[in-house]
Amino acid sequence: MSQDLYLSIDVGTGSARAALVDTRGTILAIVSREHEQIVQQYGWAEQRPEDWWAGVIHAIRGLLDAHPYARERIAAICACGQMHGTVLIDANGQLTSPSVLLWNDKRTASLVQAFEKNNRPEDYLSRSGNPPTPAWPAFKLQWLRDNEPDAFARTAAVMMPKDYINYRLTGEIAQDWTEASCSFLMDPQTRDWSPQMLDRLGIRAQILPKIRSPQEILGSINAVAAQETGLAVGTPVLVGGGDYPVSLLGSGVCRPGLGSDVTGTSCIITTVARQPLLDPEISNVACVSDWGPFVLLESGGDAMRWARRAFHENSLSYADISNRAAQAPAGSNGLLFAPYLSGERLGDHRNARAQFFGIAANHGLAHLHRAVLEGVAFAAARHIDIMQTATGQPLQRVVASGGGAKSALWLKVKASIYGIPIAVPEEAECGVIGCAALAAAAVGHFSTPEDAAEHFVRYADDVLPDPEWVEVYQRMQPIFNRLYLHSQQMYDDLDRLAL
Repeated sequence: MSQDLYLSIDVGTGSARAALVDTRGTILAIVSREHEQIVQQYGWAEQRPEDWWAGVIHAIRGLLDAHPYARERIAAICACGQMHGTVLIDANGQLTSPSVLLWNDKRTASLVQAFEKNNRPEDYLSRSGNPPTPAWPAFKLQWLRDNEPDAFARTAAVMMPKDYINYRLTGEIAQDWTEASCSFLMDPQTRDWSPQMLDRLGIRAQILPKIRSPQEILGSINAVAAQETGLAVGTPVLVGGGDYPVSLLGSGVCRPGLGSDVTGTSCIITTVARQPLLDPEISNVACVSDWGPFVLLESGGDAMRWARRAFHENSLSYADISNRAAQAPAGSNGLLFAPYLSGERLGDHRNARAQFFGIAANHGLAHLHRAVLEGVAFAAARHIDIMQTATGQPLQRVVASGGGAKSALWLKVKASIYGIPIAVPEEAECGVIGCAALAAAAVGHFSTPEDAAEHFVRYADDVLPDPEWVEVYQRMQPIFNRLYLHSQQMYDDLDRLAL
């Protein structure tokens, strides 16, 4: 029987999923199971790794029960997963704690502030590849060391969520460079753990697994995992990667000149570069081959959600709001919206506020709604310009995904503000496709994961910039940039007012 299928596993924050993908990149079936997030108090977020594993078992068995022929046809298995969740196991392979800190857990904020107070960006950016943020596992390890010393003392290995699934499947422990690059502990030049950062943060090197390529074969399904999941013993399992960089691959964003716009609750803008961009406002993730410098706006789709709630008490659909926004002209008659409803994650403007600027008597709800869509795009374009200047590589095309890619108006607004055509993948499950592309290359069906992705990913027609809109937006972008930069003093004043 030919081995012409790939099994993709995606361990997300909301669910664990498994999918069967064929050699053309078509998803034949997908099964998922939700798991809960434990929020003991504001700013905390945990999950139980055993829930991830139970979800993976459920999803795989659901696939194999419905498609029993697939068991012997799976050429390889590849997992991706939510990043930064810090899983600790002891020397016997047991969890040192039943729950782990997730990417969105904020209890490390004071440790980040202390680090920033005592270290200058020029002293650590070249060693870490990233500015500090509470999401990074380095600060989670510090917090666990200081607040759960017994569990930390018993730690023999640190893993990320998909690594834990791989461990349960194969008994092998590893971490790949997509995850390690966003730990604040990996040297971007060597793609190995940074002795300087480990020393600076007081983390023992002995608990960190070897950093490997995401497309390497980690091991194979062992007898215990086969009994639990129904998979065949000996099926190859890849090292895999973080869900975000794997989704970049699965959306076709895998060479310089391409960019990614993922707009869900937030908005993540990524470019592809040969080297990381060392800037306090830019983060960097190591992709399968190159680097993915990225910036994150805390309010992407959340800005639209806020407007729906604030102006209509959620009585209108998002489609209704887009239709309202479409009634206003490009530029909203000179109305600007700064979309910083939740501040910013990095840089000197973390306490930024949202604001409308330029409201006049001739503005109505349609202008306000359109300005919200345009404001998110102006904020993203400001970062795109920073990254294009740093790389010297102008973007030729941006691939859009996430909920924001469902709005035709928003796509056209972004294309016109960015001045770049926007493409939308026909298959929205980019993480699943990325895992399949990695698996296909690992077993020799394609020469590289990028080659596999080019065969697997198909797009609808490009959304092109509107020349008339471009002219309006080019005049507005510098005003938006000045509004952003010159409002900092008022943000600080508002902070003092709230005390």
